[in-house]
Amino acid sequence: MSVIIGIDVGGSTTKIVGYTDQAKLIGMLKVEAADPQTSAYGALGKFINENNLSLSAVRQIILTGVGAAQFKKKVYSVPASTVDEFKAIGLGGLALSKKEEGLIVSMGTGTAFVRAGKKGIFHIGGSGVGGGTVVGLCNQLCGIKSFRTVVNLAEKGRLNKVDLNIGDISSKAISNLTKDITASNFGKMEDGLVPADLAAGVLNMVFQTVGMMAVFACRNEQMKDVILTGTLSQVPLAKQTFQMLHQMHGINFIIPKNALYATATGAALSYLHKKDPR
Repeated sequence: MSVIIGIDVGGSTTKIVGYTDQAKLIGMLKVEAADPQTSAYGALGKFINENNLSLSAVRQIILTGVGAAQFKKKVYSVPASTVDEFKAIGLGGLALSKKEEGLIVSMGTGTAFVRAGKKGIFHIGGSGVGGGTVVGLCNQLCGIKSFRTVVNLAEKGRLNKVDLNIGDISSKAISNLTKDITASNFGKMEDGLVPADLAAGVLNMVFQTVGMMAVFACRNEQMKDVILTGTLSQVPLAKQTFQMLHQMHGINFIIPKNALYATATGAALSYLHKKDPR
């Protein structure tokens, strides 16, 4: 058995996915480190150890992500190549969602919007709003630098103390907007707010912004399915926000299993697809 490994190299977090040459999934894992090279080498070593593999069994490593350019033609003597990140996002999103076509929204430090389907994979745009926005704003508003702490705090937060809703400015619904729809993110900001409230407000603003951009992109591209991937897709508040957007606009927001590993999955599959287009 030979092994194909896809690695998504981020600034401080690396995701790794391994397949056999027969496209059978071996495993997935994530490693955090201070720099991309340390993170990627650590992820590869840990993956090989945890899955009882030998380095000689690895036929090819395919790297993608912002840190991929730092690596040369071999990693630990294993042949290595790179694949365009947007192609990896598209391939991974479709594979994990089992969809033939969709708008893949990769929510990492920023957010990428990739159309993928039978006609190909196209990067149609992006936004600087993403996980970096969450961490940066919560650092200033709450004094919290840890993304994990922000997410845990937000689950206890009270959005109705932070955001101004339609019901706060109108005694009845406006057109198709119900009274619980956000009229202004951070437009209320009542006295006595605690960090949990602010963290919830930041996450909600990011998800609503990304979600509405996806809605507009789907209308422009005449699509109905949005496949959400990346770190932010794992935040509990995401499901709540995207379900609300589905009810309002009829767009299907899908968070597939292992969405965190979509880009690494796409990197590995890009190599397998070359060998067997099926």
